Amino acid sequence: MLIQEKIGNIAAVPVNGRTIDRLQVEWYETGKRIMRKHTREGREVTLRFLKESPSLAEGDVLYTDERLMIVVDILPCETMVIRMDSLEAVASACYEIGNRHLPLYIDDGVLLAPFEEPLYRWLTAGGYPVSREERKLLYPLQSTVAGHAHSGSGDSLFSKILQLTNPRT
Repeated sequence: MLIQEKIGNIAAVPVNGRTIDRLQVEWYETGKRIMRKHTREGREVTLRFLKESPSLAEGDVLYTDERLMIVVDILPCETMVIRMDSLEAVASACYEIGNRHLPLYIDDGVLLAPFEEPLYRWLTAGGYPVSREERKLLYPLQSTVAGHAHSGSGDSLFSKILQLTNPRT
């Protein structure tokens, strides 16, 4: 089965008694443009998003007919859960995580990042309130700045966070 676009999200697409078959994806697969996988029920699915990046999200409907819906299910993974009590701590943690090019997620007022042992040790040694948990990474931190800036132009996400914490800079 070839899928080239998302239909919508299950929250907005009526199920109407259809069987829901889940296409399970890892957090790092949600941005892939081309992928071949099997659903939980064994249906072979080929995703080919050539027009734009898919940015698959939990509950996205990829296929529907009168009897069936294929819906995205993001699998839980080992995650660092970072609870922050100040903007300075958030800025510092975001900077360190960004230096390792790990994506950040926000869920229920905490920062989440895919588990990485060296970073976990660094955060723990630095006194950050971090725990290791099995979680779904569902809500990526969106920024309006370029993905990477070392030029000193002041347009990085870190510099914007620093401006929030210290408006004089």
